Amino acid sequence: MHARVTIIQFQPGKIDEGNRIVKESVVPPMKKVKGFNGQLFLIERKASKAVSVNFWETEADLAAFETSPLYRELMGKIAGLVAGPPATERYEVSIQV
Repeated sequence: MHARVTIIQFQPGKIDEGNRIVKESVVPPMKKVKGFNGQLFLIERKASKAVSVNFWETEADLAAFETSPLYRELMGKIAGLVAGPPATERYEVSIQV
């Protein structure tokens, strides 16, 4: 399994709106993407910061999603709420309990 970790800095006061959009408009279509295997969305309200963790069956599934039109569409849903470009890293999941 593979994970994509994205750190998102929201504009002040926009984190709750961003959280709602991710929950209602981003995660549901992702559930239909080949290889998608779960999502965590961690928020720190005081810092207006979030950490998004997506889990993928294979690295190829993850790469296909990152280059898809759907990815660009979903990122566009929160584009007006963020303070700058999100920072993204990929990991291989070695332990999951």
